[in-house]
Amino acid sequence: MTETNKDFILRLKAVIDTAIDGILTIDDKGIVETINPAAAKLFDYLPNEVIGNNIKMLMPNPDRAQHDGYLKRYQETKKPRIIGIGREVKGLKKSGVTFPFRLAVSEVILNDRVIYTGIVHDLTEMNLAQTEIINLNKQLEEKITDRTYELESTVNKLLAANNQLNKEIDERREAENKLKVQELELKGALSKEKELNELKSRFVSMASHEFRTPLTSILSSAAIIGKYSTAEQQPNREKHIVRIKSAVTNLTGILNDFLSLSKLEEGLVEVQLQKLNIDHLCDEIIIATEGLRKGQQNIIHTVHGNKTYILVDERILKNILFNLLSNAIKYSEEDIECHIYLNEDNFIIKVIDHGIGIPIEDQKYLFTRFFRAGNVTNIQGTGLGLNIVKQYVHILNGEIICESEHEVGTTFTVTIPYPNN
Repeated sequence: MTETNKDFILRLKAVIDTAIDGILTIDDKGIVETINPAAAKLFDYLPNEVIGNNIKMLMPNPDRAQHDGYLKRYQETKKPRIIGIGREVKGLKKSGVTFPFRLAVSEVILNDRVIYTGIVHDLTEMNLAQTEIINLNKQLEEKITDRTYELESTVNKLLAANNQLNKEIDERREAENKLKVQELELKGALSKEKELNELKSRFVSMASHEFRTPLTSILSSAAIIGKYSTAEQQPNREKHIVRIKSAVTNLTGILNDFLSLSKLEEGLVEVQLQKLNIDHLCDEIIIATEGLRKGQQNIIHTVHGNKTYILVDERILKNILFNLLSNAIKYSEEDIECHIYLNEDNFIIKVIDHGIGIPIEDQKYLFTRFFRAGNVTNIQGTGLGLNIVKQYVHILNGEIICESEHEVGTTFTVTIPYPNN
């Protein structure tokens, strides 16, 4: 081993040993091989008390009883539940106390064997803060109801209610200030985690980016609303309420993408066939995209063929059309074309835009989860839409292809056979 390699290993060990989040590795039997000080401290163990033991010693039941079976099932099927995905789980301290943490597990293939690396982030304080906010909101709603009733009674009660409300606003402002501090601390932790582990999955980095923007908007507007306490400031309150609603709508769209992906991967999407007028369906989808279109941007829609009705799953087809049209709108400033051809054995959907196009080197990754082309970094998106579309198309036994030229435009062609063929 060269001196340079030794230095690199020493630096890597120092980084892992000083990491704020816990980092540990296990072999393919679940036996702990390494654990950094942060992880050992999180579970209240010394490192040598954990190393050499099965990782399930850090889990409460039922996870402890099921862990070996889960690991074996993953090795046989490669179907992940946590590995390569990550989620919130419960941990078991040496004292017997359980606590919540975020676990991201990666499979690492070495020259002669496979190991698994886990990154552990304690969620105890975050969950407590969320619970506290929910309780404060519930208390505030109850108190506002009480104050409204008192206002209707007498002017004297109105004055008393105003004094109480001012006190509650101060309490809410204090709670929001605490939440801001916690948010800054969380951002710092996420930033350090990114520096220590540049190989984190695209899921973590994408979700962190997409959720942070609307959440910050919600938090800042909520903080500002607390400062408007007089009646003449109602227009200012309403402006920030609109910002909050817009951010929540954005979050809902992102969550719908993640939920759709989850249902698809877990095989929970069932095809429910029904007779459908595809011309009417397209009209509905076009109306649904009105809020997404820019300026005078239109969707040119045509249907070719002698058929009036087709047999298809309406919900799945709506999802396919909406994703393709919303993508075209997002990456183009000009009109979008949507042409449907009803043939004897199948129907074909072509969605054409004259926008920024997709670089040739990116096209082979187009339907990969969380992938975004190099020329769309400034346009918001999760990188899930086309992956979801492709899975939906496959559920209908169809196929999707893409033809694109950079700075010229893109055409997506979906071919779906009729169920009786």
